[in-house]
Formats: sequence, structure tokens, C-alpha cells
Amino acid sequence: MIQNFLRTREVGEFLSGALAGAMTKAVLAPLETIRTRLVVGVGSKNITGSFIEIIEQQGWQGLWAGNGINMLRIIPTQAIELGTFECVKRTMTSAQEKWKQIEGPKLQIGHVNVNFSLSWVSPVAVAGAAAGIVSTLACHPLEVLKDRLTVSPDIYPSLSIAISKIYKDGGVGAFYAGLSPTLVGMLPYSTCYYFMYEKLKKSYCQSKKKKSLNRPEMLVVGALAGFTASTISFPLEVARKRLMVGALQGKCPPNMVAALAEVIRDEGLTGLYRGWGASCLKVMPASGITWTFYEAWKDILLVEKRIL
Repeated sequence: MIQNFLRTREVGEFLSGALAGAMTKAVLAPLETIRTRLVVGVGSKNITGSFIEIIEQQGWQGLWAGNGINMLRIIPTQAIELGTFECVKRTMTSAQEKWKQIEGPKLQIGHVNVNFSLSWVSPVAVAGAAAGIVSTLACHPLEVLKDRLTVSPDIYPSLSIAISKIYKDGGVGAFYAGLSPTLVGMLPYSTCYYFMYEKLKKSYCQSKKKKSLNRPEMLVVGALAGFTASTISFPLEVARKRLMVGALQGKCPPNMVAALAEVIRDEGLTGLYRGWGASCLKVMPASGITWTFYEAWKDILLVEKRIL
């Protein structure tokens, strides 16, 4: 019975997402550490300088600061995100196919009958948005903990101390600091990310007259999808990080709009993309590697995929 449960498509997709996320984060943790420091304005303003500062102040292990909570965060986050994406995409696609077989509802405006249709709705876009929102709501507290451990290991030397101090300072609500800009930023990012991946994959396969991508091709397509999505939504990422760790510097903006205004006032429009280079340096390989690992694990875990 347990074996049959583990072989279901949904469970296989969730497990594949969890394993892919964990493996990716283990490899790319140093880039995540540098990226977070640059985005929130801690230390040097460039990648090389930030790297040297971490080594001098914390040693090589400093590059993996907060990686323990990062691993705990990414396993459920990636499992929920990729699993939700697959489920919603499958459901939306099925609904569209059934809708085409029946006459859709009509609305009479004057003497004109207007037919409703789901054909204009992109299952991938809807699934991407849903995946981002669901995973964010479920795992946001872990993101807050990870950022605190990464940016201020002297104040938050361990996970237990971080949890205790954050709760003491702001209660349960403190674990959801920056949730609004995260959700707002997640919509364009997640929607664009999954849409671009599926679109690029489909277009490339059609041009090469092949059914699927090989592993190197997945790596490139995933990286391009991550680059596009990150570039579009990066200002909201800056606002989100400022809200989440702003209290550490004694000047936490009250909301996302205030955080964006503060960045523009202090650093100009270019401040909205401070750390963008480091972000792309992290997001692009992370996206490519995640999709590569994810598809590889699906090939291993999804027995029905090999049968069908």
C-alpha cells in the first residue's frame, strides 16, 4: 500500500521537487549568501568585495551561513511549488479540453450573445502564479529565518536563538515580515518563470523536431527562464528584503511602497537593481540546475511515466 502511494504521480512530483531543491541549494549556497548581503545593503557593494569580506570575517564556512535553515526551507518550498505547478497545470489543461467539448455559458448584451471561453487562459501562467503563492504562504517564516541567519550571524548564531528572538521582538507576525511584497513580487516572477520555461522548451523542441530536452538543454532553458523572471520582478525583491531585515538596521519601512521610495530616495532608480548581477549569478544556475535535477528525479520516481 505504501509502495503504491509513493508511486502516485503527485507524490512523485512533490518528492522530485524537494530533492531537486535540496541538491541545488547545497551547491549554490555561497552565491545565495553573497546575493542576500548585496540586496539588503550589508558590507561591500560588489560581488568580489562581499566574497572577500565573508572569508575575512567568518572564514569559508561563512559562505554557507544560514544554509541549514535554507535547506529546511527549500525542501518544503520546492516540493510545494513544483508539485502545485504540475497539479494546477494538469487540472487547467483538462478543464480547457472539457470546455471545448461543451457549449460554454452565454451572456446576452442587448441583442448580442457573448460566449465565454477558457481558451484564452494559459494553464502554465495560472499554474505558475498558483505555485508561487501557495509555496510562499506555506514557507515564508523559513525565508525570514534564513535571511536573519545569513545577514546577522552574530545576532542570530543559531536557529533556536533566531526563532526565540524574532518571536520576542515581534510575535508571530514578525515571521511574516515582508509577506505583502513577497506575494506581489511572486506573481510576476512565478508566472513569468514557469511560462518562459514551458514556452522556451516547447519552441526549442518544435524547432529541433524532438519530443523532449536533454539535460544540458534543460540547464540552459531553465537558466534563461530564471534570468527573465528575476529581471522583471527584481525591484520588488529589493523591497521585500528591505522589509524583512530592515529592523536590524533600526529603520524598517512600514510597507512595500515606502521601501521602494526609500531606495529611490537614497540610491536613485539604480538602487532598485542593486545586487541584480549577484542575483542573476545565483538565479540562473539555480533555475537551470533545479529543472535538470527535477526532471531527472521524475524519471526515477514516476513509474507511470516510464510505463505510459
